Amino acid sequence: MATSPTAHPKPERTAACPCGSGKNWGDCCEPIIAGARVAATAELLMRARFTAHVLRDYRFLHETHRPTAGKPYVAEEGEPVMLWTKLVVHAHETGSDPDKAFVDFSAYGTDDGVEKVLQEKAEFLRINGAWLYNREARLGPAPYKAAVPKPGRNEPCPCGSGKKYKQCCLLKA
Repeated sequence: MATSPTAHPKPERTAACPCGSGKNWGDCCEPIIAGARVAATAELLMRARFTAHVLRDYRFLHETHRPTAGKPYVAEEGEPVMLWTKLVVHAHETGSDPDKAFVDFSAYGTDDGVEKVLQEKAEFLRINGAWLYNREARLGPAPYKAAVPKPGRNEPCPCGSGKKYKQCCLLKA
């Protein structure tokens, strides 16, 4: 059940940053959230956005979300009360376009004492030199990739029968 959130106290500058980077709050996400520094990469913005969720700084989240960036922030009743506890960044990928990047992450939190995890691959865009969260590219864990490639139709069957794959196990698949 969502209720009106109350802001969490900001950590001491020398305390560990809530984003899990291993850096101090004052050297990691604080300057980005305060607007003193622009996030240099999409991953750094992702970490700052997670920290903003922890601190319930919904203004920063509004300002770094592409669809709402540049629009006036209006606080809403009933914003989420999830208590975010841990962020794990699995991958940070840049594509052929240097102004587009993806961050694959898992964010852990508790809601009414139940631990939950949000797994997402998020798309970020750099607009006028600043990274913005654009959208979720994938919700949930990454698709499973087989460690061993599937044999070709005319290759020997991996079951060891001595037959071609198409004459043996392919028929059973």
